[in-house]
Amino acid sequence: MPARKKSLLKEMRETFFLHAIAAHFSNGLIPVAVLYLLLTMPTGDPFFEHTVEHLIVISLMAIPVSFFSGLHDWKTKYRAARTPVFLKKIRLSIILFLLALVAVSIRIATPDIMYYNGWLHWIYIALLLGMLLVVKFLGHYGGKLSAGARQAAAREK
Repeated sequence: MPARKKSLLKEMRETFFLHAIAAHFSNGLIPVAVLYLLLTMPTGDPFFEHTVEHLIVISLMAIPVSFFSGLHDWKTKYRAARTPVFLKKIRLSIILFLLALVAVSIRIATPDIMYYNGWLHWIYIALLLGMLLVVKFLGHYGGKLSAGARQAAAREK
């Protein structure tokens, strides 16, 4: 007897992981924001810089979704195991939110921040580069968790 095919909708519902979607969303936008920041610096093109603003605002809104869905998964799938990887991811997520919050606040308070040459200009750039570094580490630790889960599943088979 042939195996029954699952409906696409049922399969999608079973494989929907809010945390993975939210994390990849914000962690994907931040490198693009930095790319546009780097394009802004030599060209002074306001369209590139305006794109940076949009990307970091969207990231700022997505980070809490990623954080709280990650906490939910940590509590339900991993029984809130207090391992170094989880604790690092929690701390890094908080740092990412704070960096994004300060960067967005500076950008909103000083719309032409990229056209100043003062210390606030360089702090803004450092915040965005810091956000890039944080998402790099979040991805690294997320990859470690994902690889560990795949290895555990393979051992169970």
